[in-house]
Amino acid sequence: MIILTPDQIQMIRQHSEQDYPNECCGVVLGIFGEDGAKRAERLLPINNAREEEARYNRFLITSEDLMRSELQARRLGLDIVGFYHSHPDHPAQPSTFDLEHAWPTYSYLIVAVAGGVSAELTSWELKSDRSAFDQESIKEEEA
Repeated sequence: MIILTPDQIQMIRQHSEQDYPNECCGVVLGIFGEDGAKRAERLLPINNAREEEARYNRFLITSEDLMRSELQARRLGLDIVGFYHSHPDHPAQPSTFDLEHAWPTYSYLIVAVAGGVSAELTSWELKSDRSAFDQESIKEEEA
Protein backbone atom coordinates (compact mmCIF):
# COMPACT_ATOMS: atom_id res chain seq x y z
CA MET A 1 0.00 0.00 0.00
CA ILE A 2 1.07 3.58 -0.62
CA ILE A 3 -0.35 6.45 1.42
CA LEU A 4 -0.80 9.84 -0.27
CA THR A 5 -2.44 13.06 0.83
CA PRO A 6 -5.26 14.58 -1.23
CA ASP A 7 -2.87 17.43 -2.14
CA GLN A 8 -0.28 14.97 -3.44
CA ILE A 9 -2.88 13.20 -5.56
CA GLN A 10 -3.99 16.56 -6.93
CA MET A 11 -0.38 17.49 -7.69
CA ILE A 12 0.12 14.30 -9.73
CA ARG A 13 -3.12 14.96 -11.60
CA GLN A 14 -2.18 18.58 -12.35
CA HIS A 15 1.28 17.56 -13.57
CA SER A 16 -0.24 14.93 -15.88
CA GLU A 17 -2.70 17.43 -17.36
CA GLN A 18 -0.02 20.13 -17.75
CA ASP A 19 2.29 17.80 -19.70
CA TYR A 20 -0.46 16.24 -21.85
CA PRO A 21 -0.25 14.97 -24.61
CA ASN A 22 3.16 13.84 -23.34
CA GLU A 23 3.92 11.65 -20.35
CA CYS A 24 4.82 13.40 -17.13
CA CYS A 25 7.05 11.84 -14.49
CA GLY A 26 8.21 12.40 -10.96
CA VAL A 27 9.81 10.91 -7.88
CA VAL A 28 8.00 10.06 -4.64
CA LEU A 29 9.95 10.66 -1.44
CA GLY A 30 8.71 9.12 1.76
CA ILE A 31 9.05 6.48 4.42
CA PHE A 32 9.01 2.70 4.16
CA GLY A 33 6.80 1.55 7.05
CA GLU A 34 7.52 -1.56 9.07
CA ASP A 35 4.07 -2.83 8.00
CA GLY A 36 5.15 -2.71 4.34
CA ALA A 37 3.19 0.44 3.56
CA LYS A 38 4.92 3.40 1.97
CA ARG A 39 4.00 6.91 3.10
CA ALA A 40 4.60 9.68 0.57
CA GLU A 41 5.99 12.81 2.19
CA ARG A 42 7.05 14.83 -0.85
CA LEU A 43 6.68 14.65 -4.63
CA LEU A 44 9.42 15.85 -6.96
CA PRO A 45 8.10 16.60 -10.44
CA ILE A 46 10.78 15.85 -13.05
CA ASN A 47 11.01 17.12 -16.62
CA ASN A 48 10.58 14.20 -19.00
CA ALA A 49 14.03 13.87 -20.60
CA ARG A 50 12.92 11.48 -23.35
CA GLU A 51 13.52 12.77 -26.88
CA GLU A 52 10.70 15.01 -28.08
CA GLU A 53 9.18 12.57 -30.59
CA ALA A 54 8.84 9.81 -27.96
CA ARG A 55 7.50 11.78 -24.96
CA TYR A 56 3.88 10.98 -25.79
CA ASN A 57 4.35 7.34 -24.72
CA ARG A 58 7.67 7.18 -22.84
CA PHE A 59 9.33 9.03 -20.00
CA LEU A 60 12.92 9.26 -18.89
CA ILE A 61 14.32 10.34 -15.54
CA THR A 62 18.01 11.04 -16.06
CA SER A 63 20.67 9.69 -13.72
CA GLU A 64 21.40 13.30 -12.73
CA ASP A 65 17.74 13.89 -11.76
CA LEU A 66 17.70 10.61 -9.85
CA MET A 67 20.89 11.59 -7.99
CA ARG A 68 19.44 15.02 -7.12
CA SER A 69 16.27 13.30 -5.88
CA GLU A 70 18.30 10.91 -3.74
CA LEU A 71 20.33 13.77 -2.25
CA GLN A 72 17.17 15.73 -1.47
CA ALA A 73 15.65 12.66 0.15
CA ARG A 74 18.73 12.22 2.35
CA ARG A 75 18.68 15.89 3.39
CA LEU A 76 15.06 15.45 4.46
CA GLY A 77 15.63 12.11 6.20
CA LEU A 78 13.48 10.32 3.62
CA ASP A 79 13.87 7.61 0.98
CA ILE A 80 12.79 7.33 -2.61
CA VAL A 81 9.72 5.12 -2.22
CA GLY A 82 8.43 5.31 -5.77
CA PHE A 83 7.87 7.08 -9.03
CA TYR A 84 4.85 8.41 -10.87
CA HIS A 85 4.07 8.94 -14.53
CA SER A 86 1.11 9.43 -16.81
CA HIS A 87 -0.37 7.40 -19.62
CA PRO A 88 -1.86 9.88 -22.11
CA ASP A 89 -4.98 8.40 -23.73
CA HIS A 90 -4.17 4.94 -22.35
CA PRO A 91 -5.23 2.98 -19.26
CA ALA A 92 -3.46 3.40 -15.91
CA GLN A 93 -1.85 -0.03 -16.22
CA PRO A 94 1.85 -0.78 -16.60
CA SER A 95 3.10 -1.33 -20.11
CA THR A 96 5.70 -3.89 -21.16
CA PHE A 97 8.17 -1.00 -21.24
CA ASP A 98 7.25 -0.14 -17.64
CA LEU A 99 7.82 -3.76 -16.62
CA GLU A 100 11.23 -3.91 -18.31
CA HIS A 101 12.45 -0.74 -16.55
CA ALA A 102 11.01 -1.11 -13.05
CA TRP A 103 12.73 -2.17 -9.83
CA PRO A 104 11.21 -4.23 -7.02
CA THR A 105 10.17 -2.55 -3.74
CA TYR A 106 9.17 0.81 -5.25
CA SER A 107 5.64 2.01 -5.93
CA TYR A 108 4.87 2.94 -9.53
CA LEU A 109 1.93 5.33 -9.67
CA ILE A 110 0.27 5.69 -13.07
CA VAL A 111 -2.41 8.23 -13.90
CA ALA A 112 -4.47 7.86 -17.07
CA VAL A 113 -5.09 11.12 -18.91
CA ALA A 114 -7.97 11.11 -21.37
CA GLY A 115 -8.12 14.06 -23.74
CA GLY A 116 -6.10 16.19 -21.32
CA VAL A 117 -8.15 15.34 -18.22
CA SER A 118 -6.68 13.09 -15.53
CA ALA A 119 -8.69 9.98 -14.78
CA GLU A 120 -7.86 6.73 -12.99
CA LEU A 121 -4.83 6.69 -10.67
CA THR A 122 -3.31 3.31 -9.85
CA SER A 123 -0.20 2.05 -8.08
CA TRP A 124 1.90 -1.01 -8.82
CA GLU A 125 4.80 -2.86 -7.23
CA LEU A 126 7.10 -5.13 -9.21
CA LYS A 127 7.28 -8.74 -8.00
CA SER A 128 10.70 -9.65 -6.58
CA ASP A 129 11.29 -12.07 -9.50
CA ARG A 130 10.57 -9.15 -11.91
CA SER A 131 7.98 -11.24 -13.79
CA ALA A 132 4.99 -8.93 -13.34
CA PHE A 133 3.46 -6.13 -11.31
CA ASP A 134 1.06 -6.51 -8.41
CA GLN A 135 -1.46 -3.72 -8.06
CA GLU A 136 -1.21 -2.07 -4.67
CA SER A 137 -3.83 -0.03 -2.91
CA ILE A 138 -3.66 3.74 -2.64
CA LYS A 139 -4.79 5.11 0.67
CA GLU A 140 -5.73 8.78 0.74
CA GLU A 141 -4.96 10.27 4.13
CA GLU A 142 -4.33 13.77 5.46
CA ALA A 143 -0.76 14.46 6.58
